[in-house]
Formats: sequence, structure tokens, C-alpha cells
Amino acid sequence: MHGYQIHLRMLLLQRASVFLNHLLRMTMADRQSSSGNYSFNQATDIRLLVLDIDGTIAGESNEIRPAVIDAVKAVKDKGIQVAIATGRMYRSALRFHEALELSLPIMAYQGAMMKDPRTQTVHRHWPVSQALAARLLEDLERPAQKHLLSIHFYIDDQLYVRDLTPETLEYAERSGVEPIAVGDLRTVLHRDTTKILALSSDTDLISSMLSSFRQQYTPAELYFTKSVSTFFEAANAKVNKGMAVRALAEDMLGLTAAHVMAIGDNFNDVEMLHYSGVGIAMGNAPEDVKAEADWVTDDVEADGVAIALEKFLL
Repeated sequence: MHGYQIHLRMLLLQRASVFLNHLLRMTMADRQSSSGNYSFNQATDIRLLVLDIDGTIAGESNEIRPAVIDAVKAVKDKGIQVAIATGRMYRSALRFHEALELSLPIMAYQGAMMKDPRTQTVHRHWPVSQALAARLLEDLERPAQKHLLSIHFYIDDQLYVRDLTPETLEYAERSGVEPIAVGDLRTVLHRDTTKILALSSDTDLISSMLSSFRQQYTPAELYFTKSVSTFFEAANAKVNKGMAVRALAEDMLGLTAAHVMAIGDNFNDVEMLHYSGVGIAMGNAPEDVKAEADWVTDDVEADGVAIALEKFLL
């Protein structure tokens, strides 16, 4: 009996050791996932790569770094198609599309417009209704906050503003567009607005507006997001990057979500990260965005996109 007890004890210790080793391996995998040493089997079937611009392929320089250009070219050489999904205007996104020598339509304005640069075909355009744009403008121009906001309306791929504030001029320079100052934005509301943007250096105000407007308007009325901490954005209720990527992948290319990899850096990218078979967040993304991704790569200034592509697709 004593020998049997010793044998049983050794067997239990052995099983415990196996179990602990298994837990250790799982813990190491989790650590590797966050530090960039973990890969996903589903990435082997990726046929479409979707990239955000600001904070993802373009950093402080407002240009795409050579390592990222080379990595995207290598991905295309493998037969994987590449597209851009951005909050930028179509005309502002075009030079990035051209720098990467892409052929698919550009998903601009958080996906509100999908346009093919080769044919000039607009495959999708979901603007904000004139009535909702007018209502939102009234709310944005409340006396308590009007002087703190630079309000932008995007109509026919043109940028209309009340006046040329320092925030607007900085935005316009980075975007490469010429803003049209009209004083009262109500004068342009006889046309559909693709997107509405309110800029403020007061990041607490932007967060507060995002929270309050999501309570004031239903999800069936408007889509709200922020692409950076100083940008409050509003679009058609059907609009987000996830819906746009889905339309491109499934309706135009005949793919499924499992065939898609998306890389982004901010809250306006979360829907496409969720939709895609592999959703990757940049190292410079807010922690809440990283938590929504399958994997986190390095910062934009450290060629995080190139690192992710090398790991998963090359």
C-alpha cells in the first residue's frame, strides 16, 4: 500500500507539472502576442490588406516611410490586394493611394465615400441628410462651446469652414486642401454633406461631445467617432470603416472577413479591426483601441506597418 501511495503521488505531481507547463506556455504566448512575437494561422489566407493613413502609414512627416512602401509592394507582389480606408477627404487620400501604386477604390470620409481613382466611379456615397446636418450645426454652435470649435463641412470633396482658424489652417496644410471660408455654414446646407468635423485643442471637450451626442442622437441618425483626440466627427448612420471594408471585400471582391487584414491606430478604425479576420493596432494607438485588436505592432515612426506585414504576410 505504501508503494502504491508513492506511485500515486508521483503520478499526481507529474500531471501537475504538465498542467503548470501548459499554463506557462499560454502565459508566454500572451506576452509574445503583445510584444510582437506571436503569429496567427488565419493570416495565411489573407487576400485583402486595408490600411489607415494618419498614425498608421503616415506619421509626423505626413509621408509614407520607405520601409512601409517596400513592404506594401512585397505584399502586392504576392497577389494580395491593398486598399486605403481613411477619415481623410478623397482628394487628400489620393496621393497616398498613388504613392503605394494601388488599384482598388479609396474608402474616404470614414467610409462614407468609396471612389475609384482610375475610372472616377463613385461606388458608394452615404452623406448626412440636410436636416440632420442643420440640426447638428445648431448643437455644435451652442454659445458655451462655439468659440472653442472649428467646424468643417465636406461637400462635393471640398472643405467648407466658418472662418480660417489656426486649427483649420494646420489641418488644411496637412491635408493638402484649400479651405473655403463661408462665414455662416448654413449657406451651404442646400447640398448634402459627406462628413462633419469639429476640431478643438480641448480634448476633454471632444470626449464630452462624443458622449453627449451619442445620447442625444440615435445610432439610426448619425455615426460619431474621433480619429484623433482633437477631432469630433459625424457621418451618416450607415457609415464606418468596417461597413466600407465589408462592402469592398464582399460585394466587390467576393471575399469574406477571414480573407481581410486591417491595420489602424484610432477609434475610427475599431469597426474595421473587428470586421477583419486579422485586425492589427499600431503601437501608438490608444490603449482602448489596442484592446480591440488581434495583435499590436510597433509605432508609426518605427515602421509598425512594415513590421506587421513582414510577420503576417511576408
